[in-house]
Amino acid sequence: MDAPTVKPPAPYDTAVTFQFGDSPELADALLALVLAGAKTATCGALRDYDDDDPAPAAGRQDVVLDGRGRPACVIETESVLIQRFDQVDEAFALAEGEGPYEEWRDAHIAYFERNGGYAPDMMLVCERFRLIHVFDRDE
Repeated sequence: MDAPTVKPPAPYDTAVTFQFGDSPELADALLALVLAGAKTATCGALRDYDDDDPAPAAGRQDVVLDGRGRPACVIETESVLIQRFDQVDEAFALAEGEGPYEEWRDAHIAYFERNGGYAPDMMLVCERFRLIHVFDRDE
């Protein structure tokens, strides 16, 4: 997605920034789940990470952007597990906060099909995180 329109304030000005999802609407919907405490996990295709977009690591703090590219909050990665899509269990899917396992599965298959392809054995980076800071709109 696009670069942030507002740079995060110190001490987060050098943090990795990202938006959830693949559209401004989805970014805002998933961000709302984080802010409400319903979303404490996320996953992405391993193939999408590289030196410019590093995979999360335990202890790393990232700035989550809203759908307009503005810093919204900071999350801290608690754990990372690399596993196949078809190995993701219900507990992890529920921690993503997007509904029951079947809805999570269908929505993620559609997402991955839109973004490079889906396969049951594709490798995912499964991250659990905690919310550590919410930016005021004045920050």
